[in-house]
Amino acid sequence: MIRRLLSNKTVVVCLFILTVICLMGAFAPYLAPHDPNLADIINTLMPMSAEFPLGTDHLGRCLYSRLLFGIRTTLYYSLLTMVITAVVGGFIGVVSGYVRGKLDALIMRGCEVMLSFPYEIIVLSIVGIMGPGITNIIVANFIAKIAWYVRIVRSSVIAFNHQNYIMYSRTVKTPQRFIFRKHLAPNIAAEVIILATLDLGWIILSISTLSFLGLGIQPPTPEWGAMLSDAKEVLFSNPEQMLIPGIAIMVVVACCNLLGDSLRDVLDPRTEQK
Repeated sequence: MIRRLLSNKTVVVCLFILTVICLMGAFAPYLAPHDPNLADIINTLMPMSAEFPLGTDHLGRCLYSRLLFGIRTTLYYSLLTMVITAVVGGFIGVVSGYVRGKLDALIMRGCEVMLSFPYEIIVLSIVGIMGPGITNIIVANFIAKIAWYVRIVRSSVIAFNHQNYIMYSRTVKTPQRFIFRKHLAPNIAAEVIILATLDLGWIILSISTLSFLGLGIQPPTPEWGAMLSDAKEVLFSNPEQMLIPGIAIMVVVACCNLLGDSLRDVLDPRTEQK
């Protein structure tokens, strides 16, 4: 499996780019030349220079420093949201598909209600009711996305439960924990990883969009969507102000989508058989 992953150039390149970006966020205090929240009215809208590698915004804050610290809010919180949703949704999906009966029916009816509403409407409604803030954004994305994980994991559990090797294991009275750990979990994990990787891009866009609208992470905390919102004030006089966070969002989301598609090609058992 590791060899197949490393043989896929798209997977290697995307993982490398995302790893470098995450490390830049982790070491942002050492890489950033200035305090990301320090306003300097004298040096507003400065062009790129040795002192300000990406220039300054309309308040004189270093864009490069804000971009580095924005990784922590935009990408790290997106990763946290994705992990929580995948773990909780996967657990509920396994229980639903394994137990079946009335509990399964109740969980599926709840998922159908959640899936009947568009993802964006659910997020905006929850954030609008609970108010802005990163905690509320995580809760909103968790509620909006968890039904997808439950449905997909449940379907995988039901499908793999009818495989010959699992039915044989039950015939010879193999412990249920062994069946789940050795047979079900590896197959389910592949699908959850693929879905989570693709969802990461959507969550990044969601956090950035809410911050752009003023419903997400509040100023002066550096965040890529909030940087776009600040840059719209000088869109016509200094359009490069919007290009810097916009390109950062585009690169990360594109890497997540390409990585998810490539992982599907590598981890999908049907692709492996072909």
